[in-house]
Amino acid sequence: MRNDCNTIEKLSARYPGAITFTMGDSRMLCDRLIALVRAGKKRATCGPLADYEAGKDDVPVVGRRDIALDWDGNPVFVIETLHTEQIRFCDVPEELALAEGEDETLEGWRAGHAEYFKRNGGFDPEMMLVFERFRLVEDLA
Repeated sequence: MRNDCNTIEKLSARYPGAITFTMGDSRMLCDRLIALVRAGKKRATCGPLADYEAGKDDVPVVGRRDIALDWDGNPVFVIETLHTEQIRFCDVPEELALAEGEDETLEGWRAGHAEYFKRNGGFDPEMMLVFERFRLVEDLA
């Protein structure tokens, strides 16, 4: 581990109630998303409501601070959830989609996320999503 002060156990003590999570579904995507957060471009994320209902993912909670991990399980930064909302994929407005920082247009966001959801359990344009807006609290680099 890069810094003994930033072990998951010590971070969990500093941020009580924090959960750990990894962004993306591959090392390459995870690294890209981490870089976007660090660059200040990514300030939102989303996932299928069905994943939260099935217990696959932890529900984001406004005010909670959570620990992001790299693909190898090392802590990389801490975020704080600022806002959550449920919305159908087909109803996501451009402003919300672009807050994810991954695309330049709503159409690009839709295409990329439809492919991501197809790879990870299925896609339906009417599917409900949980959107989370967050802020970077601590970069552990």
